[in-house]
Amino acid sequence: VLIDIDGKHEWRDCIDVPGVRLPRGYYFGTSSVTGDLSDNHDIISLKLYQLTVERTPEEEKRDREVFLPVVDNLRLPGMEAPLEPMSGLALFLIVFFSLVALVFAIVIGIILYNKWQEQSRKHFY
Repeated sequence: VLIDIDGKHEWRDCIDVPGVRLPRGYYFGTSSVTGDLSDNHDIISLKLYQLTVERTPEEEKRDREVFLPVVDNLRLPGMEAPLEPMSGLALFLIVFFSLVALVFAIVIGIILYNKWQEQSRKHFY
């Protein structure tokens, strides 16, 4: 994608994504997202040109068969390989040690509460 912001026919690269195959007969659209801020954007004009490039018969056949937009070797954010599920032993150990820690915290809490009550009873004035 090349852009000419000033309209001087001085084209600059905007983006270059190799391996993009777009089907024929689709439309281009533009939109703007500014995040949490609200702002107005005016699109004055949009001119699209189809480049004339020489292609091999194999490339022509491949492009005619494209019905959905495709990008070769594109990894989208958040599309990493799923994590392997935990084994039964790992899950058991996590639950077991969590319960041990919970019981330990409850015992410590009861001991501290009893000490606090003993201290509050010993006030004789």
